[in-house]
Amino acid sequence: MTSKSPVESGTLVWSDGTQTVRIALPIIQVYVVYLGHLPENQAYSPMGQQYSILGSVLETSSISQAFVRSYRKSFNGFAARLTDREKERLANMEDVVSIFPSKTLQPQTSRSWDFMGFTESIRRRPFVESDVIIGVFDTGIWPESESFSDKGFGPIPRKWRGVCQGGKNFTCNNKLIGARNYNAKKAPDNYVRDIDGHGTHTASTAAGNPVTASFFGVAKGTARGGVPSARIAAYKVCHPSGCEEADIMAAFDDAIADGVDIITISLGLGGAVDFTIDSIAIGAFHAMQKGILTVNSAGNNGPKRATAVGVAPWLLSVAASSTDRRIISKVILGDGTRLTGAAINSFQLRGEKFPLVYGKDATSKCDAFSAQCISKCLDSKLVKGKIVVCQAFWGLQEAFKAGAVGAILLNDFQTDVSFIVPLPASALRPKRFNKLLSYINSTKSPEATILRSVSRKDASAPVVAQFSSRGPNIILPEILKPDISAPGVDILAAFSPLASPSEISGDKRAARYNIISGTSMACPHVAGVAAYVKTFHPNWSPSAIQSALMTTAWRMNATRTPDGELAYGSGHVNPVKAISPGLIYHAHKQDYVNMLCGMGYDSKNMRLITGENSQCPKNSTFSAKDLNYPSMAVKVPPNKPFKVEFPRRVKNVGPAPSIYKAEVTTTSPRLKVRVIPNVLSFRSLYEEKHFVVSVVGKGLELMESASLVWSDGRHLVKSPIVVYTDNDLPSD
Repeated sequence: MTSKSPVESGTLVWSDGTQTVRIALPIIQVYVVYLGHLPENQAYSPMGQQYSILGSVLETSSISQAFVRSYRKSFNGFAARLTDREKERLANMEDVVSIFPSKTLQPQTSRSWDFMGFTESIRRRPFVESDVIIGVFDTGIWPESESFSDKGFGPIPRKWRGVCQGGKNFTCNNKLIGARNYNAKKAPDNYVRDIDGHGTHTASTAAGNPVTASFFGVAKGTARGGVPSARIAAYKVCHPSGCEEADIMAAFDDAIADGVDIITISLGLGGAVDFTIDSIAIGAFHAMQKGILTVNSAGNNGPKRATAVGVAPWLLSVAASSTDRRIISKVILGDGTRLTGAAINSFQLRGEKFPLVYGKDATSKCDAFSAQCISKCLDSKLVKGKIVVCQAFWGLQEAFKAGAVGAILLNDFQTDVSFIVPLPASALRPKRFNKLLSYINSTKSPEATILRSVSRKDASAPVVAQFSSRGPNIILPEILKPDISAPGVDILAAFSPLASPSEISGDKRAARYNIISGTSMACPHVAGVAAYVKTFHPNWSPSAIQSALMTTAWRMNATRTPDGELAYGSGHVNPVKAISPGLIYHAHKQDYVNMLCGMGYDSKNMRLITGENSQCPKNSTFSAKDLNYPSMAVKVPPNKPFKVEFPRRVKNVGPAPSIYKAEVTTTSPRLKVRVIPNVLSFRSLYEEKHFVVSVVGKGLELMESASLVWSDGRHLVKSPIVVYTDNDLPSD
């Protein structure tokens, strides 16, 4: 007889040609058998116990055939190929803590895009997308990164008029189609090649190819841009000495002429400045006139108010918020206490515990503030072979320089953002850090270990990051800034292997992908979404795309962000909804000119922005609040009655005919909001309708808000309404 059927089918078939015999075979599956923690006894052999347990239940195979792998470094257990009967016998054994099937998991995305519902299978127009060009103003780019490979890309779009001047050994391709270097100060650099990593990270976030990536095993997944089929042009405006406005202006000048469609610029000052001396505002105005939307990061000076940059209404200012993935690093004390901290720690101490030394006990030359591990205070001899405890996050660098095994730090920046560390480390919030100090003070020989970082689900997301800059808009109080929020916390994207991933001297690791947080990371997310919208609406103006992003944004929970709309603007960007907004708030160049007139700009000052001899309309009563902007804001005197009206117009970009009804929601008893008229009827595509939002109130102390939603039963066109005073704002 000969066998005719594979064993994997669960049935063995024997046949001699005249008769067939079928024998049911037990189905074999790989299971994980967890046996708990490792005993303290150093002579104990986990493998011996594991083999003994497995051997006692096997019926159909030998131990060598069934055994898959042993877990014996941080905990005790093994994986084995078992039948259902063998699995059940193991489950009933006293030493077995748990047993479960070894499921096949797929690589997870870097989370930011999937978190927004913007999956790789989302509806796209790849041929149109490949014609979109994103200009990235930053520290340059690493051209060899897989994120910028042109495999599968067609020829460069005909509209491209730029050049590739990357420098020595720098090559562009059909994905990375342009490169320019600007260096007003003649600072040392390598042309457009990125030696910092920031520009590579932002470029790949906006339009990088899908690539399986991680940071040395942490946060494994697929790093990809919002529009992977789009082209990238890199404009290096930043060097080790900084980002000169002369260079930024030159980059705007070139990029507009080169034919880019979207500009992403994750740069800015410490605060907003007058438009006449703001290179980004000026450059973006010229880009707007040519149909190019500029997306700008709002800044990292939060949670202080009135710190947002990118406050001109003709550019899109982006705040940073969290995704549903947090990266944590746990500390295990000698008594078994586990403390969860924030850090991106790729190192593994393999469960071994090391002595703890407090910063003030690890110095022989410093007294004041020595617990913080201040510069040049730690004694290498006193920290050798130990984990240093520092009462300030900046102690990380000193612990690394002194040669400590690891570091446990006070998270004194009061945020759950995780930072790359150059040695095993974790940053604990004050309550947990105090538990650590209590353990040290009550234990004769305190010790601990630090576990490698892992990802954890964060159900509270999205929440605006504490570092993200906020409004109000100090240049133009009637324009709410930031405009929108996007993922900017723990973002995995491409990086330059020439840069230190932790930005700490001596950390010589070469990382091709890195995890970074900041509004710099949020900005290219929105640029990618803007480019995505443009693929469906190639002829839309920058203000139309901006309106689509703002009016379709997710509502965010104000209770988790006390500054509310001053922190997140219209809400969290929603890529899927943005391609079909229903209605848009459209603004022309003349609308912005009228707004500048309302701000008191004369023709001379206006020319500094527009570059033209723009004239203010005679007898105009136009106010900045009258600009046809998707959000509405006004500053009023504290504790006094007020009445303000916002005239607006919306254009129908959805089905026709259609009827939209207005709904206003507010939790504030101090505000009364009316919309006149509250029903808009559209007979045709691109038809415009006017309305007025009237806000009346009194007794306002700080800030109150409301929301206007136009709905046709299919679309929800949302606009925040914010009224605030100058109380609680930073003084000059």
